[in-house]
Amino acid sequence: MTRVFSTALRLTLAAALAVPLSTAPLMAQDSAPADSKEDSCRYQGQVMAAVQMAHRRRVKEEKAEAHILAEDPEWPAQYSKAIPQLVKHVYAQKRSDLRGVDLGAVFEQQCLENWDQIQKLQQDLQQPSN
Repeated sequence: MTRVFSTALRLTLAAALAVPLSTAPLMAQDSAPADSKEDSCRYQGQVMAAVQMAHRRRVKEEKAEAHILAEDPEWPAQYSKAIPQLVKHVYAQKRSDLRGVDLGAVFEQQCLENWDQIQKLQQDLQQPSN
């Protein structure tokens, strides 16, 4: 179990940094109002859980995004932009290592715990450098 948790932790830490940073400019351009911290983290956790489920169902990596979107997810559309990055991270793990681990819940919890740091990084990235 320790190995599985450390794998999940490594995966979600990498994804937690990669996804918000890479989607920050895209999300800033959206005209939709900003989600609350709880909503945003919940949606991010749902996306992660959907990617994990696709991997566990043996959906091929190159078809994962289309498969997830075909299931008509309930999160706002801008969160789907993170799917390709998450697919790369999740599919790099063995399915057996992901059994018994709820990556969605872990991802949501880490998002909530690191919210202020993530927001600061996003703000720093959006400011033009001098």
